[in-house]
Amino acid sequence: MTDNLNKYNFLFLDIETVPQYASYHELPRAFMALWDHKSERIKQPDYDTPEKLYERAGIYAEFGKIICISTGFFHNDKFRIKSFAGSDEKLLLEDFATMLDKDSFRLNYKLCAHNGKEFDFPYLARRMLINKVKLPDLLNLSGKKPWEIPHLDTMEMWRFGDYKSYTSLELLAHVFGIPTPKDDIKGSDIARVYWQENNLERIVRYCEKDVITIARLFQCYLGEETVKDENIIS
Repeated sequence: MTDNLNKYNFLFLDIETVPQYASYHELPRAFMALWDHKSERIKQPDYDTPEKLYERAGIYAEFGKIICISTGFFHNDKFRIKSFAGSDEKLLLEDFATMLDKDSFRLNYKLCAHNGKEFDFPYLARRMLINKVKLPDLLNLSGKKPWEIPHLDTMEMWRFGDYKSYTSLELLAHVFGIPTPKDDIKGSDIARVYWQENNLERIVRYCEKDVITIARLFQCYLGEETVKDENIIS
């Protein structure tokens, strides 16, 4: 699983997303009709309503938006954290893309996330296209063969070819003895903290803890000691 993998060759990342509007009733009429149609396909049980389901809209790139991208990479004995966050999604995506297009990242790093291949990486690419942000090479998969795609997924690694189940980052942190990243809020709280509490800083801290946990999980896969708190810098 870990042959030829070097922690210094990866940019670890996590994103936080929310519905584009604070509530279902704020949706423009045409957009509301499209969400109603989407809700018919995802409702379970049958008595779910579009209004009730709208709290989940943030997980769909067509109906949600990115409010935070946290990244981290190993440098010598340190783990460096950098976050892009704000209500202006286009701006934070442009800033993130600019970083990825720097030769120091584009030529030397691959991307690593937990469930990244099914969520973070495609969500980032879709929102960049919607916001007319040029896809950086590390997210542009056009024309690439499977073995050329510069993405690694810590959840996929844990599957060992078994695709029957989803294993959360929180669970893997527990079984490997890594401090939980969910000691304050969880993913289901993000929309509330953003739209009702207006507390973006709290969301950034949560996102950064996820990135640190992903990096530590990767180190566990490599059989290494995990990075200590005092060696994490921003």
